[in-house]
Amino acid sequence: MQWAGKAIGGVLGLLAAGPVGSFLGLVLGHQFDQGVVERLGGGRGAASAKTRELFFATTFSVMGHIAKSDGRVSEEEIRAARRIMHGMELSPEQVTLAIEYFTRGKSLDFRLGDSVSALGSAFRGRRELVRAFVEIQLQALVASGGLDRAKRDLLWRVARELGMGRVELAQIEALVRAQQASASRIDHRELDLAEAYRVLGVAPDAATKDIKLAYRRLMSQHHPDKLVSRGLPESMRANAEQKTREIRAAYDRIKAQRDFN
Repeated sequence: MQWAGKAIGGVLGLLAAGPVGSFLGLVLGHQFDQGVVERLGGGRGAASAKTRELFFATTFSVMGHIAKSDGRVSEEEIRAARRIMHGMELSPEQVTLAIEYFTRGKSLDFRLGDSVSALGSAFRGRRELVRAFVEIQLQALVASGGLDRAKRDLLWRVARELGMGRVELAQIEALVRAQQASASRIDHRELDLAEAYRVLGVAPDAATKDIKLAYRRLMSQHHPDKLVSRGLPESMRANAEQKTREIRAAYDRIKAQRDFN
């Protein structure tokens, strides 16, 4: 299964039909394969490998399903997928598998409920992985500009199946939007104060101790090493690292305004 990740990247590559597709294909496989290698050997390693494979497969099949929910996968959605996977390296085999998962999600007979339910069962007690999964789906939607009412409702269905409430989903969306906005900012201090509070999931009039608690909780939930050790594919580490930078930027913005240590 060391080629599984590479195959996945290829799937998205085919969707892009050309140079863009090749790049996308190369993105997904490498991260996945690295996770596969470290799982081989049975016992705990085997269980970790299964979790990573399920995370990877479900992430891209659900992404494909949501993208196709309006009848077609747009160029914007392809470009969004490329940005999410930017910086990863995949072999041709990994590319092929990635495309297969994404394409499977687009098919009319794809059973979204069964797929998400299986993921929820595997992730029971691993809330950090549930959040990471939902965040990636939101990243794809926000980056493509495709978060319309229908797709938002579909995403809510997925989040609810995984035991996530609307408040937490809204907080994740704020974090994802902050991450996207940071790409066009040179200085993180330009983060809007209201946006910073939304990223941390606290009210503007929250007590300082509650702000600190929210910050520590989010940093723990997004710690790259912790996520990978619990089943996040190694290829998605960079995504988690970016999230921690946005959380820290939001916290620093609030600290500067409130003047506390």
